[in-house]
Amino acid sequence: MTVQLEVQGLTVHFGGVSALEAVSFKIETGELLSLIGPNGAGKTTLLRGITGVVRPQQGRVFLSGREITHLPIHRRIRMGLALTHQIVRPFHTMTVLDNVILAAGHVMTRNAFKAMFVFRRSGARRKALAQLERVGIAAVADKPVTGQPLGVLKRLEVARALALDPRLLLLDEPLAGLNSQEAATLADTVAAINQGGMTVVMIEHNLGEVLRVSQRLVVLDNGSKIADGRPGEVMRDQRVRSAYVGKEGNRAATGTA
Repeated sequence: MTVQLEVQGLTVHFGGVSALEAVSFKIETGELLSLIGPNGAGKTTLLRGITGVVRPQQGRVFLSGREITHLPIHRRIRMGLALTHQIVRPFHTMTVLDNVILAAGHVMTRNAFKAMFVFRRSGARRKALAQLERVGIAAVADKPVTGQPLGVLKRLEVARALALDPRLLLLDEPLAGLNSQEAATLADTVAAINQGGMTVVMIEHNLGEVLRVSQRLVVLDNGSKIADGRPGEVMRDQRVRSAYVGKEGNRAATGTA
């Protein structure tokens, strides 16, 4: 297997606050890795450092062996990164399908001159429909985004990310706000996407689903990595139990956020 993503010593400070301290990890092509830890552990900051939203004071990031530490966000996306957000922000004046078509047409819209002479969007439409089918919401493709339940919007966020043709899919709390049935179904969808060959890094507080679908866990606490390994091994680590389960209490132990 080849290394898809490598993070070396990523350090991020906000003023006098240390958000990340020399965090390092690798993910191989085809893995499904979950980042866990208590609130404020630095998980989202780590994803933002990988995508370029946050600039680290120290450290390096490599995608498929190529350093991307100093590249702007749009260059990283073109190289194969895609990030979904915990708080979904679709275009509410569009249909569900048109939201994904906009992402699916990224190859054309990245070049303004080329876009001026492209009049048909049938290819982008087919691609967008395929992604909506993949995440299980093709039935509402032509419906307005406004009024759709959170479960649909979460899946729409994943479909838009997939339409960017990523090598690596970064998911920031995709199950947040969903009931147990919706969370289990979306977790199954993420697992199926991974089994189809997509490399996935997921932040998630729902420990029950994390342990069920993840192949590896990386645990952060107070901005530092305290564990990295198979889910069963990691959850037996006393440092993890003290930092994560201990702080989150019975809710985390039962797999709820």
